[in-house]
Amino acid sequence: MTRHDPVLISGCSSGIGAATAAALVRAGHTVYATARQIETLADLEALGCHPLALDVTSEESMIAAVKTVEAEHGQVGTLINNAGYGEYGPIEESDLGRVRDMFETNVFGLARLTQLVLPAMRRSRSGRIVNIGSMGGRITFPVGGFYHATKYAVEAISDALRVEVKPFGIDVILVEPGMVRSNFESRMNESLEAGTGADGEDTAYADLLAANEKNATGSYANDFIATDPESVAAVIVKALDSARPRSRYVVTSAAKVMINLRRFGGDRVWDRAMRKQFGL
Repeated sequence: MTRHDPVLISGCSSGIGAATAAALVRAGHTVYATARQIETLADLEALGCHPLALDVTSEESMIAAVKTVEAEHGQVGTLINNAGYGEYGPIEESDLGRVRDMFETNVFGLARLTQLVLPAMRRSRSGRIVNIGSMGGRITFPVGGFYHATKYAVEAISDALRVEVKPFGIDVILVEPGMVRSNFESRMNESLEAGTGADGEDTAYADLLAANEKNATGSYANDFIATDPESVAAVIVKALDSARPRSRYVVTSAAKVMINLRRFGGDRVWDRAMRKQFGL
């Protein structure tokens, strides 16, 4: 067992979580893979992961999962906060009930799970928190404002936490993927249909939504812009195995380009690029 084992990962039913759990267990780590529906973890269990039921919107579920790991190992060595999803739509027309549910998973679930593992980490003066953010925590696209808000929140939480827990020997690492081919894009389309009407007749933003769908389809098919979950998992394994991990890891060259465009170009350049991309 390595110094930062065992690893507890939220949201392992598919995508980045599943790929990360598989990569870490193959690299020799002790991995607790979690999901709301434990039956979705059968393949990871076959690889050697320990499956746990975990719903990051349930206090009882989070406490039970952390207690299970601590009972067997004394502490969670590394927490990977991966569970999350996107609700998309124009700000004016988004269903705020669905937005609140997204914040419960993407922000408050992440924060509470972190709170639960930290006491044992502090006592042992060791541990790592890996938060799966997004390039969407550094840049903002139309139609994604509320999703981006959750990822901006993860940026702020990570930055504050990194300084707060460093005296206790705990590292905080933020992974910022660009576009990743997973079930994320299908969930994005579902949220758009649920929030604004699938046929576009009930929305004042029909042209914007049509442009968004076209852009998303093209981007996910572009190998420079989008990557697979395994590429993100490889970066997480690298960060976890590093003696001195960086505070941030941006995944994909396209994400780095867009972040730098936003950073150095300022509002006017970015807004102009967005209007051109979305035909506004």
